[in-house]
Amino acid sequence: MTEFLKDLWAFMRERKKFWLAPIILVMLLLGVLIVFAQGSAVAPFIYTLF
Repeated sequence: MTEFLKDLWAFMRERKKFWLAPIILVMLLLGVLIVFAQGSAVAPFIYTLF
C-alpha cells in the first residue's frame, strides 16, 4: 500500500497534477463513510446528508 502511495505521489509531482489530490481524498473519505455506515446506528443520520 505504501508503494502505491509513493508511486501516486511521484506521478502527481512529476506531471504537476496536484489537483488530483483533493479528488482522491474526497473519494477515500466517502468510501470510508459508506463502509462505516453499513452496520451502525449512525446510518440513518448519514443518509439524510445525501
